[in-house]
Amino acid sequence: MKFIDTALPGCTIIEPAVYGDARGAFFENWNAAKFAAAGIHAQFVQANVSTSTRGVLRGLHYQWPNPQGKLVQVLEGEVWDVVVDIRRGSPSFGKSAAVVLSAGNRRQFWIPEGFAHGFVVLSERALFSYLCTALYDRECDAAIRWNDAQLAIDWPVSAPALSDKDAQAPFLADLASERLPVFAA
Repeated sequence: MKFIDTALPGCTIIEPAVYGDARGAFFENWNAAKFAAAGIHAQFVQANVSTSTRGVLRGLHYQWPNPQGKLVQVLEGEVWDVVVDIRRGSPSFGKSAAVVLSAGNRRQFWIPEGFAHGFVVLSERALFSYLCTALYDRECDAAIRWNDAQLAIDWPVSAPALSDKDAQAPFLADLASERLPVFAA
């Protein structure tokens, strides 16, 4: 496994070692010891899968309080995946990082607690996997507007298909400070 740092400390791209032949391929997508050696100490308590079609944008989502770390991966198709640092007091507050995740590149993206997450589907269909470090909590569910000018995210689509929740999500500047995680150095 190869662990690749992003511009946001703690957010890591993981490239598995893939072993293949004419029959197919094999790769590890989770190894607690290897992840821990790379500084990712996660205990997953919930696994989710979503399906979406081309142009669907999901996000930018987070939970607070009761935050979730997420290890995400595309099992079928291709997405453009984005994280945003929303931790009050963080040197990288409001900054984002993005990566293409696909069934072909088999990459994973580790998103620690304190970051908002979203993706847009680039292929006809995508099957998206999430391993989460905390259970979903409807009372803590939150979102930030996908096209918030303050975030300056260069999404590869101009008119995505959105849920009502995502279309009406507040801008980062409009969120009360107690609705955002706090940076801990």
